[in-house]
Amino acid sequence: MNQRATPVILTIAGSDSGGGAGIQADVRTITMLGAHPATAITAITAQNTMGVHAIHPVPAETVLDQIDAVLADFPVSAIKVGMTGSAFTTRAIAQRLRELDGKIPIIVDPVIVATAGDRLADEATVEALGELFEIATLSTPNMPEVVTLTGEEDPIAGALQLVGRHGSPVLLTGGHEEGEALADALIEDDNITSWQGTRIETRHDHGTGCTLSAAIAAFVGGGVGLNEAIDRARMFVRMGLHEAPGLGEGHGPLGISRIRMDVGATGRDVAPRLNQLTVTGTDYDKMVDFYRRIGLRQIVDSPDNQYARFETGGGATFSVQCDPDAPVAENFAVYFECDDLDTRVERLAREGLPFEHGPRAQPWMWREARLRDPAGNTVFLYKAGENRRYPPWRMGEDQEEMPS
Repeated sequence: MNQRATPVILTIAGSDSGGGAGIQADVRTITMLGAHPATAITAITAQNTMGVHAIHPVPAETVLDQIDAVLADFPVSAIKVGMTGSAFTTRAIAQRLRELDGKIPIIVDPVIVATAGDRLADEATVEALGELFEIATLSTPNMPEVVTLTGEEDPIAGALQLVGRHGSPVLLTGGHEEGEALADALIEDDNITSWQGTRIETRHDHGTGCTLSAAIAAFVGGGVGLNEAIDRARMFVRMGLHEAPGLGEGHGPLGISRIRMDVGATGRDVAPRLNQLTVTGTDYDKMVDFYRRIGLRQIVDSPDNQYARFETGGGATFSVQCDPDAPVAENFAVYFECDDLDTRVERLAREGLPFEHGPRAQPWMWREARLRDPAGNTVFLYKAGENRRYPPWRMGEDQEEMPS
């Protein structure tokens, strides 16, 4: 039987009894992205959305035994290191991973303070983290962590200091910035790449750092380049914030059960995702009423444009586009979302596929290319990210009453 290789991602981190961060967040993330999670647990914590109530470190010898057992039997594609538990364990992990001689990518998430504000690493452990940075393919500190690690009040200067000191790239995450605009920056020896975004207003943000670093490890382990892995992992976290189920009285966990439709799976040659269909009609009100009555959730209502979009149970979206003056509804459009939109379209155009236009930004915040199949049906290759299910004009809960 011909089986597709499944990337194995080893996550070395602490356990979160509330399930929102740590090993639990890593396992959920890696699994949702189509890879296999293997684990080495460094500490057991008693915590929930309100805070950390107790920490019990796992002996370093047991942590190393877990790592060795996994590496001896599984073809590990990438390793993620989160909470380490103690300075001694941190150094022991770094020494063991150094023996891999750079053959496996290592993503280091320096877990110092929990989302609720509880400290998870003492000063000695913070100092020992430098040994992990020495062997890291990437480290992913947030702004307060960079300040703690370097003493620099300017996070960019601190990140540059870490790169200069340890020689490995740093992804400086900006979720702790003030204001609506956010930016994450990949800082390398000779280059800075930034990603811009807007704040998603929610208190349910427990485990964002764990989820981000685990997703990067999953994508890198699947063969995706570092910049694209960061881009897709960021979208995974953003969609998790949008989808947060609202559990707990404090900082609740992300919701990641339906995100595969939005960011795809690990691997470089993943097929485009069929997650959006559009049909046409002549009577907007009747079309909207019909699809709402059969159980679809309307998320865009634009009667001026005779356009509505719905969300299905699995996260795919479905649209109707009406023209009251048309004698019959005769067009059908199918949408395939591609993470590698531009390079895919360029390659397909060279191979002779008849594109009506290449990738272009649209007012509805999608980037799409259009072509037709041999029967004349319209086919879109596109990239929408969170704007497919969570556009700025997404209907609120109070707009979802069933039409009378």
